[in-house]
Amino acid sequence: MPLRQILLSILLGLVVSLPAKSDLIGHGGMVRSVDVSPDGDRIATGSFDYTARIWNFGEQSELAVLDLHEGPVTSVSFSPSGEYLLTTSDDLSAIYWEMTTFQPVHRLTGHKHKVVTSSFSADGKYVATGAWDKTVRIWDLTEGKAIQTLNVNAPVNAVAFGPNSENLFVGGHHPVIDVWNADTGAIAGKLEGHRGGITALRLSPDGKRMLSASIDKTIKLWDIATQTELTSIQVRDGQVFDVSFSPDGTQAITAGRDGYIVVWDLDTGAPVHEIPAHEKIAWSVAYTPDGRFAISTSSDEQARIWHLETGDRIGMTMTDDDQPKPWLTSDHPGAAVYTKCASCHSLSAEGPQRSGPHFEGLFGRPVGSVEGYRYSEALTSRNFVWDEKTIFQLFDEGPDVMLPGTKMPIQRVTDDGSLKDLVEYMKILTAP
Repeated sequence: MPLRQILLSILLGLVVSLPAKSDLIGHGGMVRSVDVSPDGDRIATGSFDYTARIWNFGEQSELAVLDLHEGPVTSVSFSPSGEYLLTTSDDLSAIYWEMTTFQPVHRLTGHKHKVVTSSFSADGKYVATGAWDKTVRIWDLTEGKAIQTLNVNAPVNAVAFGPNSENLFVGGHHPVIDVWNADTGAIAGKLEGHRGGITALRLSPDGKRMLSASIDKTIKLWDIATQTELTSIQVRDGQVFDVSFSPDGTQAITAGRDGYIVVWDLDTGAPVHEIPAHEKIAWSVAYTPDGRFAISTSSDEQARIWHLETGDRIGMTMTDDDQPKPWLTSDHPGAAVYTKCASCHSLSAEGPQRSGPHFEGLFGRPVGSVEGYRYSEALTSRNFVWDEKTIFQLFDEGPDVMLPGTKMPIQRVTDDGSLKDLVEYMKILTAP
């Protein structure tokens, strides 16, 4: 952990701890932003502890700490290919990172106030950044140079390129969303309807619609081609700080002041799921590409993963340090692989409840049969027994393939030898 972060944590009276393989824990300040890579394998989070962090989604483990900003990190955005990440910060800059080496490619400087938002063009060659200096800058990422500066009438909170990257949508402290021609720098329209500042803008997967969120306690759905309002939804009590489309474009998810994340049906405007995700403000929320999960971030310094069908939290933090953990001292070759299972499953029926069912008597147990556990339909609708063959199949194919819709994150063991070792060790470990 960098010295600067440790000192900052001490000054704020925070507890400094090592990252845990459970909730995405490790930041030393509010987690302001989240994004998921296009392939769903990685999560990026940005925090007021001056860092962005990259996480493995399946294992919920930390892969890298991006620690070059000199102020709070306000947003994180993966490029369309997932090969790069753009972070913005109160330090008046944005950094363009390469995601194989986790090294910076360009630091983008020129804004005169905090930079709080960004949006990649569809081809990933350009990025727009918005700042509280009332400007939006468009950058050529090959050269790392600004090629266009748009002067707007209010501090900027949100930007979004249109489907062909010709237009750029800009929202900020003013309730009107401006539409700019990204090539000419001329105004190309205005979206009017909100009664408070804009906090987020998100383009639909098909590029035909856009969602906006506002402190006026609403989200609005817009038609891109006609620049007209399609739907307005009054959300839960409190301001809305983020909104995202579901991968199929039929639903939206919001994060807000009350700490809830809420899934909305965009046809009816009705809430589908309401999840009390955090005890403090929920700042940001993002879907995984398959739509099964959402990741939320909060002032509580955490990012949390949610299975949307059941509303269950995945990989809750392990606080039961007195529970036996024989895999940590075992010399069996499957023990090291088993650590991936330990954060979500207790070994015994008397153990602490976790996001997955306990493993006692696993081999020979009918699927979806642990009494009192809330299974997804993916398991309750199936009829087989867990044994060497089916457990091998689960990790060989991946839970999303063998059991579509399951709340189990995508985890595969691609090496047959390691997978056989895991199955053998699980049979020993889970025997009654």
